[in-house]
Amino acid sequence: MSTVMPILQVEALKIRRGGVQVIDLPRFSVATEQKVAVIGPNGAGKSSFLLGLACLIARDGGRISFNGSEVTKRDENAYRRQIAMVFQEPLLFDTTVLDNVAEGLRIRGTKRSEARELGMESLELFKIGHLAGRSAHKLSGGEAQRVSLARAFAVKPKLILMDEPFSSLDLPTRIVLAEDLGRILHESGTAAIIATHDRIEALRVVDRLVVMDKGTIVQEGSPAEVMENPVNSFVAAFRRTTVHTTK
Repeated sequence: MSTVMPILQVEALKIRRGGVQVIDLPRFSVATEQKVAVIGPNGAGKSSFLLGLACLIARDGGRISFNGSEVTKRDENAYRRQIAMVFQEPLLFDTTVLDNVAEGLRIRGTKRSEARELGMESLELFKIGHLAGRSAHKLSGGEAQRVSLARAFAVKPKLILMDEPFSSLDLPTRIVLAEDLGRILHESGTAAIIATHDRIEALRVVDRLVVMDKGTIVQEGSPAEVMENPVNSFVAAFRRTTVHTTK
């Protein structure tokens, strides 16, 4: 039986910030089309982990491989063109919604007319095509995050990294957006890593949970496996909240 090569593979990853080691990870991998949630308490290292995976902060050691090839310093720009990242707070330009979504394509060399066409398709995918001509700085929180996601998906990344993408949204908005995101991830076959402490994102969107604490992985498995056998108090509390809110 052949073994599927992981789209992303990490070995001996170490990251320091402010003189403190925040990530010390022996190994981590994501299979093609796999959706992974990285959960853990505040300060667990989730955001630093994603920034390190995106090569947006320096790492003190370790190896990142993408599609079977090591990402060296000189490969980082090419690597980042194949992935996308969505942050907790949408980083939108003071232009129209469509221009914001098309910009990611433009900086990758796509012609303006094609970029706008593909951008519009992505807006429709996230059910916000009607906002194309609106100023990006006049959106609600939920609308702005949909624009941020549409911009990320417009470039058709092989891997998308999301750092607490719904944490600033109210519960009804989170539920609807998580359902839409789960559908789009499934239909597109895009691999994803979502850093979150939110059960909605973790359980509605992904097929694998990774528990992080103090910069390292302490448990991983399917959502059912992790919920049934919590390794620490955070996971136990996460499970209790999930059970309570889904009854």
